[in-house]
Amino acid sequence: MRYVYPFDVTGNAEDGDGFLVTFPDLPEAVTGGFTRAAALEMAADCLAVALGGYVHQGWELPAPSPVGEGQELVAVPPLVAAKLALYTAMRRQNITQADLARRLSLSEDSVKKLLNPDRRTPIGQVTRALEAVGRKLVVEDRAA
Repeated sequence: MRYVYPFDVTGNAEDGDGFLVTFPDLPEAVTGGFTRAAALEMAADCLAVALGGYVHQGWELPAPSPVGEGQELVAVPPLVAAKLALYTAMRRQNITQADLARRLSLSEDSVKKLLNPDRRTPIGQVTRALEAVGRKLVVEDRAA
């Protein structure tokens, strides 16, 4: 799954209130900035935090809807995307943290840290865990 979500930007610099960013697929994800550029810069962090909340709660991640008219797209940072992919694969296959810990010869605490989107983890550890659940990480780039 791609962790790229549409968002809306409202507001303008002339009213002094700045710009508001909202995500139709994640109503709790709201951010903004005094300038449009600042609001857009905050969008990826806001998205990552909101999806991280789903992981912490043990909830299913919402699938991104198609981009609508006037909407823009933002992706979570690559490491967060890899962790979300691992979380999603584990949920779909009913793999517990204890199961993954056994497959990787790690402690359950290490697996909890590995799955935590807020925690920095070497990408090699996440790709190894993805492989242990039958998944492979693929990275692509696009024109800015």
